[in-house]
Amino acid sequence: MDFKLSDRCVEFQGRLQEFMDERVYPGESVYEEQMAASGDDHHQPAILEELKEDARARGLWNLFHPHQEWGPGLKNAEYAPLAEIMGRSAQLAPEATNSSAPDTGNMEVLTLFGTDEHKEKWLKPLLDGEIRSSFAMTEPGVASSDATNIETRIERDGDEYVINGRKWWTSNALHQNCRVMIVMGKTNPDGPPHKQQSMLVVPLDAPGVTVMRGLTVFGYQDREGHAEVDFEDARVPVTALLSQEGDGFAISQARLGPGRIHHCMRSIGMAERALDMLCERALSRVTFGAPVAERSNIQDWIAEARIELEMIRLLTMKTAWLMDTVGNKHARTEIAAIKVAAPQVALKIIDRAIQVHGGGGVCGDFPLAGMYAHQRTLRLADGPDEVHKRTIARQELRRFETA
Repeated sequence: MDFKLSDRCVEFQGRLQEFMDERVYPGESVYEEQMAASGDDHHQPAILEELKEDARARGLWNLFHPHQEWGPGLKNAEYAPLAEIMGRSAQLAPEATNSSAPDTGNMEVLTLFGTDEHKEKWLKPLLDGEIRSSFAMTEPGVASSDATNIETRIERDGDEYVINGRKWWTSNALHQNCRVMIVMGKTNPDGPPHKQQSMLVVPLDAPGVTVMRGLTVFGYQDREGHAEVDFEDARVPVTALLSQEGDGFAISQARLGPGRIHHCMRSIGMAERALDMLCERALSRVTFGAPVAERSNIQDWIAEARIELEMIRLLTMKTAWLMDTVGNKHARTEIAAIKVAAPQVALKIIDRAIQVHGGGGVCGDFPLAGMYAHQRTLRLADGPDEVHKRTIARQELRRFETA
């Protein structure tokens, strides 16, 4: 593996950093003001639309997309340093560059498995940043960490599919621009475990689809929302099917691999910002006659943070490189490993930054509490730590299994 970043990546880094310094960081306070003035947790503030327009003009658009037809066609190892920069302002930068979850995964699914109709009706406006989308897989009634447990039924009725079931943690469904969902359910509940599921492209306003509520995350109501959605005899044409019946599980795995590592890339950026805040606060606060930064335990925290950040950055880059060179399937262990490691390291650093900030760390005057809630959620999103550890352990044990 060559650790040197490509010339193209370095050039994008410079442009993106300039955009962050000139527009995104100054826009954070504007964002907070506009959200507060709206009185609506799911308001789409004007600053975001302004940032999107500026990012597109700068050529910082669809940075995540690996296909040159739709974006710059960056490799995973080239996108990783850019996602890290965007992770430093997770509320603004990913959406401003049209590179935010769950749209990134949905756009890749529509690119790989969508019909010409899907691409024209949904993919094109998503790529243009005109609409947002959501992904409906997790269910409240079953342990959804095992996707074969999913109970939502999808039944063929003539030229339509009928959907019945309840989903939750349908992220983005409360975003003001959300127009479509990708929904996973069972078309053949008696088939082989990994061929029972299918995926449909479902308009948010389809008859029988009801957004019940937005779920809070540690008391936060995120702007894009994490919705509980009811499907009661919801009907869509059979042309809503992605790929073939029974391909839903395979599609989900194709979708979640890149999505998982994108989260990890952004987590590094968020942790770096938390470390910056920790250092600045430790230097500016005096206790018992000396700056907090002179305390040995604080210096230990700073040193440990730097060591652990470099470790997860290297693992992320190795994983991205493997995805680029041998494919997602052969990078499965590394994807699972970084999905466990990155949020845990980020959480540890954010927690210590909160501690150094004292009471300020847990209130809304600083972004640390929101960062903590976000990173703690990532230990569950796209599969809980325990499932990823199981994947890693099984791969290790296979090396010693007898024929």
